[in-house]
Amino acid sequence: MNREAKKRIYLSPPHMTGEEKKYIDEAFETNWIAPLGPHVDAFEKELSDYLGVKGSLALSSGTAAMHLALLLSGVGEGDHVYCSSLTFAATANPILYVGAEPVFIDAEPTSWNISVEALERALFDSKKSGSLPKAVIVVNLYGQSANMDAVLELCNQYGVLLVEDAAESLGATYKNKASGSFGKFGVLSFNGNKIITTSGGGAIVSHDEEALVRGRYLASQARSPVRHYEHTEVGYNYRLSNILAGIGRAQLKVLDERVKARRAIFERYYDALAGIEGIDFMPETSYGVSTRWLTTMTVDPERCGINRDQIIDALDKNNIESRPVWKPMQMQPLYSEYKYYSHVQRESVSKKLFNHGLCLPSGSSLSQEEQDKIIDIILSLANIPG
Repeated sequence: MNREAKKRIYLSPPHMTGEEKKYIDEAFETNWIAPLGPHVDAFEKELSDYLGVKGSLALSSGTAAMHLALLLSGVGEGDHVYCSSLTFAATANPILYVGAEPVFIDAEPTSWNISVEALERALFDSKKSGSLPKAVIVVNLYGQSANMDAVLELCNQYGVLLVEDAAESLGATYKNKASGSFGKFGVLSFNGNKIITTSGGGAIVSHDEEALVRGRYLASQARSPVRHYEHTEVGYNYRLSNILAGIGRAQLKVLDERVKARRAIFERYYDALAGIEGIDFMPETSYGVSTRWLTTMTVDPERCGINRDQIIDALDKNNIESRPVWKPMQMQPLYSEYKYYSHVQRESVSKKLFNHGLCLPSGSSLSQEEQDKIIDIILSLANIPG
């Protein structure tokens, strides 16, 4: 890495503890270099214990985890899957992998998560037409749980399975229960930008241990349990390596500290910027605790006098990374032709959030000096003395 890259302030860089090397060295010393091994077994157990679920399956990515979750849910060719629209494409792409058709559900303004009102309209319409979805994918956005009681009530009412995308919300809670533990399957990501990382990696978590046994089989090339290599169905090379699981074990130990650090970073941003007319931060709901994986806000140019893109440009000129919030799926060229239910008729909350939303650097290693620099740039743009 060159000196200029080292100076750059990133949105959410990896934050190592130093203990990761101990686990990596152990893997080398015992020659557990290939996928699977004692670190994988231990990491899965530690994840399950942390989340309060019966089992976990460590995988090569969160996308692989979502793909397997849909396969284990019985989703296939011609099925419909309802999916939060305000998310990264990796949530939705596995729907196409299995030959199903997505239907996108808008966000709601009080949490930025899935609109229960839109979901209810979509389920009502699908029952009336005799085409209920096979599953609903609910994303816990930017570290905050969706309204799980309301979502589960609808899923149970219509007999639809819930897959919980907790890729951004590991460490968050909903009514004192861990995010990721509510659906038939929970999907986690340990990508380099997540609150804890294994470099690349992910996991499925579930209370259904029998389903996880089948998931482990599919993720290991669907090799039949015989002496020779025999395969009766398509499998996948989706298992996490023992080395990366060792990194995950060290990271998981400090997850609660990372949540505390990111929440403190959010509070400093809020204290400095929330008083600016036209700047509003992603709300935290009363029913849960967000990790504040990313600090996100909206900028109303008519009230603020500046727009979101001006802030991004000014930060970038100072070698600071920031980004718009996720471009919702109904606005993506790949998905623009699929059905979409807005929060209320003729009002798309996710579109409005994308048009005005901004993600600020939020890594748990962000120094106060670096954060002050970011804040000062925004205050200067808004013509407010720092």
